[in-house]
Amino acid sequence: MNSPRRRFLKYASAGGLAYALGKTSGSGFAQMTGVGGFSDYRALVCIFLFGGNDSWNMIVPTSAAEYNVYAKSRGAGTSSSLALDRSSLLPISLIGASASDPTFGFNPNMPEMRDLFSAGRLAVIPNVGPLIRPTSKTQYQSASTTGHELPPQLFSHNDQQDQWQSLSGRALLNTGWAGRAADALMAQTGSQQIPLNISLSGQTLFQASQITNPYVMGGGGVNVFNFLNCCGPNISNRRVAVESSLAAASASNRNSIYHRGYARVQQRAIRYADLLKRTLDSSRDFKALPAAAGREASWLTAQLRTVAKMISQRLVLSMSRQIFFVSIGGFDTHDTQLVDHPKLLADVSKSIKAFYDSMIEIGLERQVTVFTQSDFGRTLTSNGDGSDHGWGGTQMVIGGAVLGGRFFGKYPTLEMGGELEIGNGNIIPTLSCDQYAATLARWFGVSDSAISTVAPNIVNFSQRDLGFMVG
Repeated sequence: MNSPRRRFLKYASAGGLAYALGKTSGSGFAQMTGVGGFSDYRALVCIFLFGGNDSWNMIVPTSAAEYNVYAKSRGAGTSSSLALDRSSLLPISLIGASASDPTFGFNPNMPEMRDLFSAGRLAVIPNVGPLIRPTSKTQYQSASTTGHELPPQLFSHNDQQDQWQSLSGRALLNTGWAGRAADALMAQTGSQQIPLNISLSGQTLFQASQITNPYVMGGGGVNVFNFLNCCGPNISNRRVAVESSLAAASASNRNSIYHRGYARVQQRAIRYADLLKRTLDSSRDFKALPAAAGREASWLTAQLRTVAKMISQRLVLSMSRQIFFVSIGGFDTHDTQLVDHPKLLADVSKSIKAFYDSMIEIGLERQVTVFTQSDFGRTLTSNGDGSDHGWGGTQMVIGGAVLGGRFFGKYPTLEMGGELEIGNGNIIPTLSCDQYAATLARWFGVSDSAISTVAPNIVNFSQRDLGFMVG
């Protein structure tokens, strides 16, 4: 038997037909009989900031010495300055900080995130990014001669998005860390009525897996099969004909394995669409996320409203663990950064706060954790009207189980020529995506023995858990 056919049969027999057929939109995994199981509910909500968020302008040092270094690096006093005015920043107090420690403030367009941080519900993870192993400036500069391992294709959008979502390092992985987490928990979650992983923002490497498969739906609800649900007197007959045709195709040994597999994928897609449409249509409304009138001003808000509705129906769907993927674009701020970036951050701030308040409405703020990811941070230096592709950046984690009001990791000195700056204001990360993901996965329920499967490069770091999750 040839290798591709063997792989296809492996995934098909495990319920992974959608994986074998390229993750057809709307597909899910075959139902498995759960053993063990969880007695509680937990969800992770990944908000991906596509384009590369300039997080050095999201959370900024406010103490005089640190701010002055930041302002100089960002070109303060020049026509191309990216520096925010110190007086405009929203000050925060870090739990456990001493009087001599640096101080910080949120971007002026993020008062909701400042308030969540002050309430102990938001943690900041400074200077995190793709790393295979800890890397110093000297190691980076000499990597071509010493063989020190660096992530491939640094500063490339597609490659670094893949690094964040897959944690692949230099390995060839076609799965994401959320997908591998789902595989690790399959024995406990197999009786759930819908897949553990759900994307509201298209196909993602983040949720791709070997055995279990994600479900892809629209940001505003289920992508229904219009030809089965709309229009004309023969709709009932049409549906029967389609379903009968798919059933025959999936069962016939005269068809190829690919033909049968595709038919089964479509059968499941129709079944999930029907189930989720009924479920969402009967879900509750949220005061913090009211239904939009007309065209939604914020696509991120629309996605998070749908996620909130899905979570509110967790008992109906027998769900104990879920990972959602939503996104917002526009962060590739090479141009007009000081005009566009504040609007994007305001949208992120308002949307996350509304979603968090919705979780409070249903008493699940401790069971649902929101976290951000982005392609990369950006350069400290200006290109004239914006910033360019960088490496390290800062992320946020929000929820009732988050040890908030703190920074987990050291915020770097934003100095040109400094110990972490490698040219054009690029900062080497001091924390890895693997450490970030491993901390979230452990809280989610992945066992210590499976963490290195979810986060393969964690073995190269002494700190496997960054400590920002409790319970």
